[in-house]
Amino acid sequence: MRWLEMAKIERKYMAHYIDAALPGASGGPVYVRLGKDLEEYVAEMSAEVEKKHNILGETSVLVTSYEKNGAVEPYYAEQGDPLFERLQDITDNMRVLDECASTLVDVHLWEKETEGAFPAVRWDVVIEAASTGGDNTGYQIPFNLHYTGGRAKGTFDPKTRTFTPEGSAPTV
Repeated sequence: MRWLEMAKIERKYMAHYIDAALPGASGGPVYVRLGKDLEEYVAEMSAEVEKKHNILGETSVLVTSYEKNGAVEPYYAEQGDPLFERLQDITDNMRVLDECASTLVDVHLWEKETEGAFPAVRWDVVIEAASTGGDNTGYQIPFNLHYTGGRAKGTFDPKTRTFTPEGSAPTV
């Protein structure tokens, strides 16, 4: 029997879009794609694992939860970029609690497209501005994303930047 060779998926086909809308702004989400100047984005799963050994020499392993998070570093500020405006608002106003809440959509661009949209998962996240400043290469606001557990499967249209939860109409 001959094994099928599977092609590796290029990193650019796993897209991440963060809602950069300012808290209290009218309208819907303002999704901005992460990646410019970013050499890597890794969502660390940080699983909580329980291991138990019995008297028979067996081990049971249970994954009981995750504390998922990711770091966006560097992030270079650009005038007119909604994400820059959101991050600057967080740092200037020392935003806390729900004022730092947002959503992040992971879009599977390698999967089959349907009417311009790709399979996606929307995550509830909290934005933590890590620092401000930087070196002579430009003003930077690196930040961390803390996933809070809320998620919805659906589709995302990169052209219109709309997420549609399974069984719903698009959210603009």
